[in-house]
Amino acid sequence: METLYEMLRAYAKSDYYGFHMPGHKRNDKILGLNTGLLPYRLDITEIEGFDDLHHARGVLKDAQMIAQDVYGAEESHFLINGSTVGILAAIFGCTKKGDRILMARNCHKSVYNAVYMNELDAKYLYPEYIEEESISGRVSEDEVERQLSIYPDIKAVVIVSPTYDGVVSNIRKIAESVHKRGIPLIVDEAHGAHFGFHPVFPKNANVYGADIVIHSLHKTLPALTQSGLLHINGCLVERDKVRRYLSMLQSSSPSYILMSGLDACIRWLKKDAAEVFESYAEMLNETRERLRKLQNLHLMEPDGLEPSKILISTKNTDISGSKLLMQLLDRFHLQMEMASVHYVTAMTSVGDKKQGMKRLCDALEILDKERIYQPYSQKMVSLPRPEKIFSMSEMERKEKETVCWDRCEGKIAAEMVYVYPPGIPLIVPGERISLDVIECVKLYESCGFIIEGTKEEKKIQIERD
Repeated sequence: METLYEMLRAYAKSDYYGFHMPGHKRNDKILGLNTGLLPYRLDITEIEGFDDLHHARGVLKDAQMIAQDVYGAEESHFLINGSTVGILAAIFGCTKKGDRILMARNCHKSVYNAVYMNELDAKYLYPEYIEEESISGRVSEDEVERQLSIYPDIKAVVIVSPTYDGVVSNIRKIAESVHKRGIPLIVDEAHGAHFGFHPVFPKNANVYGADIVIHSLHKTLPALTQSGLLHINGCLVERDKVRRYLSMLQSSSPSYILMSGLDACIRWLKKDAAEVFESYAEMLNETRERLRKLQNLHLMEPDGLEPSKILISTKNTDISGSKLLMQLLDRFHLQMEMASVHYVTAMTSVGDKKQGMKRLCDALEILDKERIYQPYSQKMVSLPRPEKIFSMSEMERKEKETVCWDRCEGKIAAEMVYVYPPGIPLIVPGERISLDVIECVKLYESCGFIIEGTKEEKKIQIERD
């Protein structure tokens, strides 16, 4: 049996091309930091002269100050446990146990984990639904205003922008509504670390008034997996509290290899972003122009979509998104970021090469000609809106049993259920399982997706009657 290292080494030598994170796209020349596949000689701990992430006073403090300058933030911190640790620290730092928060329903599961761990009462913002493309759209600033009027005791607001699909909300207007109540806005901008470096992209949420912004540099920039940033702005956040939670939740032995990658990426942005992003934007425009000419497959470009995510729809064809993903992988050695029921996502970055974009276009044009037009008849379900009966922490104390999906309508879910990626829960513990939820799960299962969170295949844990 091959070791993991052997598998990675073989894959590195293959012709497979990744339209997925991390954003360096295995292009070790982009930052000029080619150090081999496993850089043991660079792997150290907090020795004299190399600073300490949890008490940064030297090189790491300088690197984080460069990051805040590059991103227009008042304070920036390295994340070496991914955006997840930033989201947890942000929410813990802005709430007390039992507080009420307002959060987008299409947030990543890590936000729900923070709600559970801090026993918060979560009220939901449902994003607009883009019927034509059957995907979630923006969070409406009017809906934020309405929910804040209904629940005046909200302590913080959490939204995700851009979404996993690349749809961007109006952060400036949302921030204005939130700040009128004297509470902070936390923006999960994990997929937007490339924002603000070229006019084709939005500016980042720091510029638009968000109080805490979380970036996954590894998703869309040349940084190593698990590398991110947390930014803090304004006077509505207890900064010491956020810092304290960051110190508690991050490893006490942070990887100097990950941190050196963050430092190199940020310095590279400061020095070379203008030139590199100009070429990247031009490459994206050329790719999109070519893909707009597809006849049966379809390039999705809904309002609010930022251009780095290339979404290819299979609606009105004879295949599903998951089948398109497998054809791109098996026949053309192109690995997509994800598939949904009726589309695939190709995730691009500044690490992409023209040859890779050409391979994607060539493959999609071949597959497009092989497709048969077939009017779309599959019933699509928007993000379910189940009734909340108990909080997640209350549900933890209930007696539970496991039943088949066919027998769970009307029951109270005792576990989180989601498809990964993107990791957005279809139902969370304490919610009543509606027919919409069951249909959504069955739709994903019929298209070959694995439903995560369930104790057993086609079964779910519920409150015992």
